Amino acid sequence: MSTTLTKTPQAIRGTQDIFGTDAEAFAHVVETFERIRKLYRFRRVEMPVFEKTEVFSRSIGETTDVVSKEMYSFEDRGGESLTLRPEFTAGLARAYLTDGWKQFAPLKVATHGPLFRYERPQKGRYRQFHQIDAELIGSPEPLADVELLVMADQLLKELGISEGVTLQLNTLGDTESRDAWRAALIEYFRAHKAELSEDSQDRLERNPLRILDSKDPRDKVFVGDAPKIDTFLSSEAQDFFAAVTAGLDAAGVAYERAPSLVRGLDYYRHTAFEFVTTRLGAQGTVLGGGRYDGLMESLGGPATPAVGWAAGIERLSMLVADAGLLAEAPLTVVLAVEDDAALAYAQKVITALRFQGLDAEMVATGSARKRFDKAVKMGAKVLVSFGVKDGAPTANLRAAEPTAEYLAVEQVLQSVHP
Repeated sequence: MSTTLTKTPQAIRGTQDIFGTDAEAFAHVVETFERIRKLYRFRRVEMPVFEKTEVFSRSIGETTDVVSKEMYSFEDRGGESLTLRPEFTAGLARAYLTDGWKQFAPLKVATHGPLFRYERPQKGRYRQFHQIDAELIGSPEPLADVELLVMADQLLKELGISEGVTLQLNTLGDTESRDAWRAALIEYFRAHKAELSEDSQDRLERNPLRILDSKDPRDKVFVGDAPKIDTFLSSEAQDFFAAVTAGLDAAGVAYERAPSLVRGLDYYRHTAFEFVTTRLGAQGTVLGGGRYDGLMESLGGPATPAVGWAAGIERLSMLVADAGLLAEAPLTVVLAVEDDAALAYAQKVITALRFQGLDAEMVATGSARKRFDKAVKMGAKVLVSFGVKDGAPTANLRAAEPTAEYLAVEQVLQSVHP
């Protein structure tokens, strides 16, 4: 029994097919990231698309929205719970602890690929999305934070999208500072609990820092007068943040202080940052990260300092496309095969051209009389027509003037014979 589809299947809601200029912008982001990470000597790594669920539940936190609401988790045939990765950092931390990467500390690694979260689709945000990610593991020095921030700043500049993007910077202090600040926040928000949003009431005791970045108007009323981290910074934490800002100043990276910028998970320490823009609607973060010195311990490893960032490729691609930075390059060479007896010769030539780094297309189908006109309409810098004379294949090189491309094609024709 066969089943006939009466309607063309549609893509899963919240996913996307990427084509044309969108795909070119996507590739441009990845290629630029790959070039920049090599300048900073970050090693390329590839990570599994799925991990044991506990990798994320232990690192991201059982009570976070990501773990409780947004993860795609399933049981395999052996009854083990697996999860499609919602982010890179937890998997990289797991690999650092289990794959012997500790011998390379301080370790600089970078990766990119698809991630998965069940959330409401919106502009630049999908249930399957893609990120670039850079991490520096094993260095407690503020210079590590500076290097990653300078790297991110250079990436945005070389993508041509840094205008209108602001680096927002904050410190969460060391463990001592953060614990004191957390206690003060709980005391402050308890006095206003009944007036807070339901989510913030739920977070009050276990994750009060999250209230500071709440978008709910009921919470914003109280955030402005909430205790600030600077009041609780130890001298060591003050020195660390001062070293980070001094490094950014020396590197010429502009930033603004954002006292309400936080990371709700307990393993974050010291530097927290986001590059934000108003060009993507309400969800304005294009790149974000921070120092997570307590993560390895949450996964059962030794205390290990680390700092990293991630950025959504779709969001960066939208900024690249909106800026009109990717005009399609004109075709360099087109080959018009006006006689089928010259096809094998033309095939040899186009192969040689591509091996020499010259992009080329060939018109060899349809009416032989119309192929030349069709090739002309393609607007290539150089046109080569192929025919037959005295029983032998020939090639005629045509161009308005002897440009560098013309000379390069001429050299290939001299080296390839029928």
